Amino acid sequence: MREVRIEPTFESWQEAARGLLREDAAPADVAWRERPVDPASNPGGGGHGERVDPAAGAIRVPRSFVDLARGVSIHRDPSRWALLYEVLWRLTREGRDLMERGDPSVERLARMEAEVRDNRAVLTAAPFVPEGASLDALLTAAARCAGCDLSRHASQTVFGRGPATARIALVGEQPGDQEDLKGVPFVGPAGEVFDRALAEVGLARESLYVTNAVKHFKFTPRGKRRIHQTPGPADIAACRPWIEAELELLHPEVLVCLGATASRALIGPGFRLLQQRGVFLETRWAARTMATLHPSAVLRGEDETAKARLYGMLRDDLRLVAESFQKEKR
Repeated sequence: MREVRIEPTFESWQEAARGLLREDAAPADVAWRERPVDPASNPGGGGHGERVDPAAGAIRVPRSFVDLARGVSIHRDPSRWALLYEVLWRLTREGRDLMERGDPSVERLARMEAEVRDNRAVLTAAPFVPEGASLDALLTAAARCAGCDLSRHASQTVFGRGPATARIALVGEQPGDQEDLKGVPFVGPAGEVFDRALAEVGLARESLYVTNAVKHFKFTPRGKRRIHQTPGPADIAACRPWIEAELELLHPEVLVCLGATASRALIGPGFRLLQQRGVFLETRWAARTMATLHPSAVLRGEDETAKARLYGMLRDDLRLVAESFQKEKR
């Protein structure tokens, strides 16, 4: 029996499967084992890089198998790698119609992929978070994260930005369309509102650490547009290891949760934003934790009067943060 150790990613499995096919290794002779993700490695062009069919250059497989394999790769069942290789092996011998003839192994893969799409059996980000890493190392590692279904569709991971010495951390919901394209949090329309409010209360963006509870953009395609979808509990749970690693490294003096999603993720599921915003609470992350509106809430105001009122709430809460921090420094 040959033991093959791979990272829990499609690209790592793909690279190993290519080599096994070249060596004519039968599925029954291979034992698949997972190993921790190495942020410095970059098999197969990276988590969001060039996408190549398994065993490219040796065989051609149906696109339906490639898509299925990508989905199943983030299922938490450790037997998925052996099952994928079995089907790939048989495709090379029995032909492409294996995918259409009701084969039990293919049907099992399809059930696993459906469980991933429904967030019922998804791998979390935990295997991708390196232990004892610096903030810069976490940023590098996060680029390869495939610990949730969102990673299959977003352009890239959008990790936090800011100095490791930041004493104030602000956590939003998830990246939006522009953030997904640029790879930086709060650079779209909501980011403009955010920056304006920070400037008005005297908080310098470059001295803050800004991140999101969920690191991939969740959206619904509508024509050429991508419409924001609110992350669900499974999305937040899958991504939680990243935000926990960030906050444990930072140990911020003040933590600001922007919006309901971040507030419930970091303060508690029973938190009610509009009733409890603007009040400092003690949490495991910071002695002074506050929740306020997400800047995108301002943009969703029904009219200019409503937008001005919502902006005032956000700005006034951030002013409390600035004043509290200034008092502490004195």
